[in-house]
Amino acid sequence: MTSYSMIKVGNDYVVQADDKCILKVGSRRRAAQLISEATDLLNALAPVASPGVVPEEPSLQGETPELP
Repeated sequence: MTSYSMIKVGNDYVVQADDKCILKVGSRRRAAQLISEATDLLNALAPVASPGVVPEEPSLQGETPELP
């Protein structure tokens, strides 16, 4: 999970994800709103299965072809 924060640099606010600066805005309120929206979007994502995990059985069953 990514942790978001903001720091003040001069008259602007810098939004950080983990330790990386990702956005600079002029308003503390806007920076807080962006952090809230990003957190909500990440929490709304369904968990994604790891590409290395393969299900034991295929999710779709193949049809048996009919012979004439």
